[in-house]
Amino acid sequence: MAIGAVVALLSSCIKNDIPYPVVPVEILGVEGEGFTCGASDIDTKNRVVTLHLDEVTDISRVQIDTIRITEGGKSSVPLSGSFDMRLSQEIVLSLYQEYAWTLRAEQTIERRFVVEGQIGAAEFDPQRRMARVKVPMETDLQHVTVKELKLGPEGITTMSPSIEELTSFETYRTVDIRYHDFEERWFLYLEKTDVTVELTRADAWTRVMWLYGQGRPGTNLGFRYRVAGTEEWTEVPSGSLTIDGGTFSCCLSGLQPETAYEVIAYSDADESPVMERTTDAEEPLTNGGFEEWCQESGIIYPGLTRDGAYWGTGNTGAAVAGAVLTDKTEEVRPGSSGRYAARLESKLAGIAGIGKLAAGNLFIGRYVATRGTNGIVGFGRPFTKRPTALRGWVKYTCGAVTDVGADMPSGVTIAKGDPDCGIIYFALGTWTKEKYGVCEQEEGEKLLGTDEVPICIDTRDRTTVFDPNGPDVVAYGELVFDRSVEEWQEFTVRLNYVTTEVVPTHIVLVCSASRYGDYYTGSRDSRMWVDDFELVYDALPDGE
Repeated sequence: MAIGAVVALLSSCIKNDIPYPVVPVEILGVEGEGFTCGASDIDTKNRVVTLHLDEVTDISRVQIDTIRITEGGKSSVPLSGSFDMRLSQEIVLSLYQEYAWTLRAEQTIERRFVVEGQIGAAEFDPQRRMARVKVPMETDLQHVTVKELKLGPEGITTMSPSIEELTSFETYRTVDIRYHDFEERWFLYLEKTDVTVELTRADAWTRVMWLYGQGRPGTNLGFRYRVAGTEEWTEVPSGSLTIDGGTFSCCLSGLQPETAYEVIAYSDADESPVMERTTDAEEPLTNGGFEEWCQESGIIYPGLTRDGAYWGTGNTGAAVAGAVLTDKTEEVRPGSSGRYAARLESKLAGIAGIGKLAAGNLFIGRYVATRGTNGIVGFGRPFTKRPTALRGWVKYTCGAVTDVGADMPSGVTIAKGDPDCGIIYFALGTWTKEKYGVCEQEEGEKLLGTDEVPICIDTRDRTTVFDPNGPDVVAYGELVFDRSVEEWQEFTVRLNYVTTEVVPTHIVLVCSASRYGDYYTGSRDSRMWVDDFELVYDALPDGE
């Protein structure tokens, strides 16, 4: 047998068992014209990127300058050029394995339809291209004055017939509009109603109530309220109202918890039926003064017992290296009636200098598990009230960055020697264990979240990092420290609500001496002290 044949035979018997490394290829950012795409628009868990198009952008020809992906990765489509985003684009990225990503677009077009004497705001159905307004019963539908009509992008839309020709609405009117290369036919309806003013919604919180109404534009619009069972009505000051045509709203503040109130909306002399709402109880923040501490099996917990602690820390994970990240201190804020505050210290959690930076941290929830040098923490506790803000006291020592992780969030660039940042953030939401408590890196049982602590943050999986813009966030606020605060300082973190209507199910509150500690980035010299946290339930003055 020839040598070449022997070599060929031997080669055919050799099995390549060398595994390829697993290197996820991700979309890191998208830049171009006529849209925005921030870090929160890149969903690395579901591999979906959302572009928010400007109103005047041609959705069929979206100009993308570059789609940035993981270094070394390849793409199934060009990473720049003109994209038709009327349908989602599928992009397959690969290095050693393939990863299917979806590029999608959202475009909001502000539409307006206003006729003289209408009640409330117009209703639009973009899918069926229908717009409808309500008018009083006595309206002459043969002689209608359309005051405003906008159905397409500002400045580039033509319309036929013109607004001056739209005077008769005995049935409905059609309007043809054109912009870019699109042509659309809209159907306009006027609906008579005997309701001249309506209190559409009243969302009662603890010390505030959000009121929403609609009536006739140009009339005297407003709200009145009283404690249920009393006779005298209180007028909501006109300066507290937000009026847009026939819709109006306000935030009614200074109310008492657990009290029934009656409210009405009015338009000139017309009044809506009385609506009754009861305010919520005022629930304090558990262990907000950080007076409760214990030590079990050599680990310090911010509670009377380990299992009974409302707050969690990274102390359990750092304990394998003999480190304590968070502890009580008698260095309380001035005027405090308590004995203790909490001190958070970022440290290298390792042995003989080998390890990763661990941020000094304190959060509502619990430490779940340690996997190698990585931690899994659980965020959240049940909470159904709607405070307006978090108030407390803080000190902060800002160290120079000593450690930089290999995998930083998109758009964030930090180098050694840069100032570290601390952060306190506060959120309310409707998170569930089924959606946020699944740890894909786990073998066997993957659901580590619970009904009580639903969110799992797995430092091995960047897709689990808390997203303040996530779909189940009801309210969010944060305070970032980019320099030292040498003396105790009172702070207020105002909550920004996505909606006043949804009742949250859980609360999240996180303090960290190193903002990017989840990415093993920060300073071993950063320290944060916190004391006397309390929830604020009344409306805050402007500027606070």
